[in-house]
Amino acid sequence: MDSKEIKDLVRFVARADIDEFELETESFRLRVTRRSLQPAPAAVAPVAVPQAAPPPAPAAPAPAAAPEPAGGGKDDGAKAADGLYEQKSPIVGTFYRAPSPGAPPFVEVGQHVSAGQVLCIIEAMKLMNEIESEISGTIVEILPENAQPVEYGEVLFRIRPD
Repeated sequence: MDSKEIKDLVRFVARADIDEFELETESFRLRVTRRSLQPAPAAVAPVAVPQAAPPPAPAAPAPAAAPEPAGGGKDDGAKAADGLYEQKSPIVGTFYRAPSPGAPPFVEVGQHVSAGQVLCIIEAMKLMNEIESEISGTIVEILPENAQPVEYGEVLFRIRPD
C-alpha cells in the first residue's frame, strides 16, 4: 500500500461515520482512529424489564412503598450513611485516573469538583468512556487503583457534597 492509498483511506475514515478502522496484511498493519471533539457518551446500564406476575392473593395486605433513595433514585451514586456521595461505576471495565499514561490524573483527593466534570475513564471493549461527577463537592476518597478492573455499581469515588 502506497502513501496515496493510505491518505485516501484516512480521508475516507474522517468522512465516514466510524471511529476506528484497522487493516492488516502479511506485510503491514494500519490502524486509523478518529478522535471526537465531544466526550464519548457514557454507556447506559441495561434496564430490567419487569415480568408479568400473578395477581396477589386478595387476603394479603398490600406492601408499603419503599422510600426513594437519596440522590433522586439514580443508580450511579448514592449518599452513604456518613453523608458522603458515592460515585459508582455505570459499566464494567478498566478504571483509569488519567487520559493517557503520562498525563496527570483527572482528579486528586481533596480537590473540588463540579457536576459534569470528568473524574476518570473506564475502558470497556476498547472504548474509552469518560465518567463525570454527578454532584459538586470535594473528593474524599478514590477507591480503585489505576488500571484496575471495576464492576457495574462498584464505588469509584466518595465525594463530600457542597
